[in-house]
Amino acid sequence: MAKNFLCTACGKCCYGQLPLTIADAFLHADRFPLAMIWTPLREGSKDYPMVSRLGTTIKLANRKELAVLIVPSSYIPSSFACPALGQDNLCSIHANKPSRCRTMPFYPYREEQYQAELLTPRPGWECDTSEAAPVVFYEKKIIMREDFDQERQVLLQQAPLIRVYADYILKYMPLIVDSLVQASAKAKAGQVVTSLSSFLTATRNTEAKQIARQQLPILNYFVIKTAGQKDLAEYHKNYVAWAKEMTYLSK
Repeated sequence: MAKNFLCTACGKCCYGQLPLTIADAFLHADRFPLAMIWTPLREGSKDYPMVSRLGTTIKLANRKELAVLIVPSSYIPSSFACPALGQDNLCSIHANKPSRCRTMPFYPYREEQYQAELLTPRPGWECDTSEAAPVVFYEKKIIMREDFDQERQVLLQQAPLIRVYADYILKYMPLIVDSLVQASAKAKAGQVVTSLSSFLTATRNTEAKQIARQQLPILNYFVIKTAGQKDLAEYHKNYVAWAKEMTYLSK
């Protein structure tokens, strides 16, 4: 069955967390408050094989495993617009926007055959899925696929570095496994969040000082923006802690 889709530039999908490639995260380090988002999946999930390839797997005491997707992300509350969304409701960095935005609504962290599920707009989104829109998916295959293939290739290329980071965190923060197990038990996939500074340290990034200097004003901006909001207390706490870490790395 053919699936139609056309972006209407309504801007409704430009809110909340934005998954990024490592390259895109560093390119936009002066724009997005960055974090590492861990999303665990239990064995048997249809996305388990792909997540295992792009992320890492963790052996549990009961002879089971978790596959964990670990993604550098723009870490902002779901009620906040993307920092790149202009007042005209259009992307202010359209010519240089992250690959994640170019590939939307497709999602290369998921097997191609399951992409049709992503073509149903969320409530309030104004995507055009009428027959007047282009056919973008047919017989379990993406039709216009250049952006999808490019993003998938980058994700595969960066997977070894992601696993280096995972090994580091599992060694020095072993209690994270308990948090991941708890997150995996939720009906809707839960998340565990770690700092970008831990990624820079674990991977011995030679540009860590520069990236930290770019991140500091962004983190401090979001510290102010989330201050005093009880529903955003977790975000606020993280921004404060990460600003301190980036201050240290920037010296």
